[in-house]
Amino acid sequence: MKKDEKPYHILVIEDNLGDFVILEEYLSESILNLEATHAENFKEAVELLEKDQQLYDLVFLDLSLPDKSGEELVKEITKRAEEIPVVVLTGFADLEFGSRSLALGASDYLVKDDLSPAVLYKSLIYNIQRVNFISELKDSKKKYADLFQLNPSPILVYDFETLKILDVNEASVQKYGYSREEFLNMDLKDLRPKEDEAILISAVEEFWKKNGKNYKKISRHLKKNGELMDVERSPAKIKINNKDAGMVLINDITENLKYIHKIEEQNQTFKEIAWIQSHVVRAPLARLMGLVNLLEGSEENLSEDNKKLIEYIKLSSEELDAIIRDISKKSEGIYNES
Repeated sequence: MKKDEKPYHILVIEDNLGDFVILEEYLSESILNLEATHAENFKEAVELLEKDQQLYDLVFLDLSLPDKSGEELVKEITKRAEEIPVVVLTGFADLEFGSRSLALGASDYLVKDDLSPAVLYKSLIYNIQRVNFISELKDSKKKYADLFQLNPSPILVYDFETLKILDVNEASVQKYGYSREEFLNMDLKDLRPKEDEAILISAVEEFWKKNGKNYKKISRHLKKNGELMDVERSPAKIKINNKDAGMVLINDITENLKYIHKIEEQNQTFKEIAWIQSHVVRAPLARLMGLVNLLEGSEENLSEDNKKLIEYIKLSSEELDAIIRDISKKSEGIYNES
């Protein structure tokens, strides 16, 4: 059988040198690069763990040592080993306690009389991988918690059936003014004006039925002080304890909408001014140009100075007419865009 070439460094806490040698030989049948450190008692084991805890991949622990044994021994070693898996070695007489040692922090227990190269190697690999998996899971949960809590936008987690709020991040507390404890005694309806309750229920049902991605909706939310804000909701589906739950990222767009409304009002005002310029002003200008045409028809009765004056008035009228036409053209563009 091909040996495992990965290097392993184990700590064996065992007062019986013969048992240590057997254990080392068994593991060497499956592992090419094995380094086994032997501690004959509790005191020596503590010194080794405190000297360089990160050195060891796994600890094999005999339940009966000269200077400590039983429950106290397991507690003390697992406390000092921290993230290192501890596999308890027990005899048939201590089999019941061996199983209880798992509740004390041990990763596994093995009966000495049942040891074999395959059993030892399997236990070593399984427990190292198990601890690594648990460590990765903790890191993953921490990253999720950091993303949740440190997100600058409010995030609400709610129960799909009851709409009860299950969790909120710090940004929600700051934005809405409720404490986390107050949030956890509320549901989504408490964050909406009473008249919007039917809209909320319909929107939640629509999202869950359509299973939509990039599903965004704008709605009104209430702060604790009664202030209304316009928000854009970006919901997602999650599972909490195998139950359907929703997670909603909230984006306060109150100021954005105010700005848009202000621009719309300015555009409307501009449209009105443009209409006045292109229609109301055009009427007197048309009359003025008509008068100029009448005066031009009777030029033989006019002096040279009056003729020049009429020419100036005509040129000015035509310039003003061109300006009004340009305004009308641009106004039509604005109307079409609207």
